[in-house]
Amino acid sequence: MAHASQPRKALKTFLLAIVLTVINITAASANSPATQSFRELLDRSEKERKGLIFYVKGQSVHGIVGKMGADTVEVRNQTYGCIISRLESTDAVAIN
Repeated sequence: MAHASQPRKALKTFLLAIVLTVINITAASANSPATQSFRELLDRSEKERKGLIFYVKGQSVHGIVGKMGADTVEVRNQTYGCIISRLESTDAVAIN
C-alpha cells in the first residue's frame, strides 16, 4: 500500500506546484506597468468623464468608464447603456 500512495503524493505535489505558478504569474501580470497604465486611463475617464476607445480582439468600443472592478470595466456609450469587458481581453486603450 505504501508503494501505491507515492505516485498519488507526487501527483498532488505536481498539481500544487502548477497552481502556485499560475497564481504567481497572475499576480505579477496584475501589477505590470501596462496594467498600471490601463488603470490610469480608466481612472481618468471615470473621474473626468472623458471618452476612451477600447480595442478588444480587433474591434473598437467607444465609451466612458462607468465602474471598475478588479478585473472588469463597465463602459457606457450612446449605443449601449452598459458594456462590461474583462481587462485581460483588452488589447489597447486610447483617450480622446
